[in-house]
Amino acid sequence: MAKFNEKLNTWKNDPKLDSARGHLERKVKGWLFALFRTIIVVGIAYVILSPLIGIVANSFFSTEDRYSPVVYIIPQHPTLERYELTILRMDYWNVLKNMMMYVIGITFIQLVICSMAGYGFARFNFPMKRILFACVIITIVLPAHAIMYPLYTTFQSFDPLWIFSIFTGGSTNLLGSPWPVVIMTLFGVGLRSGLYIFIFTQFFRGLPREIEEAAIIDGAGNVRTFTQIMLPNASPAIITVAIFSIVWQYNDNFLGRLFNVSDNILLSRRIASLQATIANLDQIRDPSITTLYVYAAVVLMILPLLLIYVLLQKYLIEGIERSGIVG
Repeated sequence: MAKFNEKLNTWKNDPKLDSARGHLERKVKGWLFALFRTIIVVGIAYVILSPLIGIVANSFFSTEDRYSPVVYIIPQHPTLERYELTILRMDYWNVLKNMMMYVIGITFIQLVICSMAGYGFARFNFPMKRILFACVIITIVLPAHAIMYPLYTTFQSFDPLWIFSIFTGGSTNLLGSPWPVVIMTLFGVGLRSGLYIFIFTQFFRGLPREIEEAAIIDGAGNVRTFTQIMLPNASPAIITVAIFSIVWQYNDNFLGRLFNVSDNILLSRRIASLQATIANLDQIRDPSITTLYVYAAVVLMILPLLLIYVLLQKYLIEGIERSGIVG
């Protein structure tokens, strides 16, 4: 018995066995942590994605599935009828083409204006520079609803410096057209323009001044230095701002409704009137059925953005890391 106890004590104090036990404990803890992390991530993802999953699933529901008490997510009689009629009543392809032209045009203007403003704040000293940059920050934090009435009245009776009064005898009403958004973007106060100016300012501040000094020694002026030297090096910031601008302009409903932009340009306004259109033209007046067409329209609106994200995900993440948004 004494020998057995002696061997047992020797086995317990064996350093190799202690090392194996410690390795096994670390592996078990690692597995438990990985399991806990997976449960948390899946739970959060479900909370975030469950509304989208429900919209996508309901867009394939047939009338029988809608009224069946046993159908929850997976339809028993899936159909593409919702998409076919939605594309027809929304004039989807034509409106999408017009919308992408509008969005890309606004994005191009924002890239030009905001990059120049950001470069100016980052590299030049001029009177009231800090005050003007503070105004840029204010445009980021100021709620858009706080200035909606001044914006509406300004473009309802648009007459800068009384120019229209001199030539036409009165002001011009720009509501019902995309011109208010274009004019705001040209003057650097468009949708999220303050954020884009901040991104470019932070990025240009991070570039070494030796690049510009070398360009000046070679005889390049400010314009040439900006267009041929600085902009090519600012591609991460440009990609980040371009993607943000496209997404926000594409999803914008506030300025579109405020300025009453034509529904031939904005898909969101087509979706808002889709139920009434189907009820009048197709005599489908059951709200539970017309809602399925709205779900199909929402999926059709989301698809272009998903495609953009899938194609440019790598550049977006790289641009965010290098543009000064984080860190």
